[in-house]
Amino acid sequence: MYVERVGQRFYCTICGNEVTVTKVGGGELVCCGQPMELVEEE
Repeated sequence: MYVERVGQRFYCTICGNEVTVTKVGGGELVCCGQPMELVEEE
């Protein structure tokens, strides 16, 4: 899942890390060697 806008939240299904986007720079968030999943958008 690619970062598209501020406020998106991403989750790692392996370790449970959560990330909230504060600045969009493009690209894909990866944790534990796998793409993170989009949880919700604010």
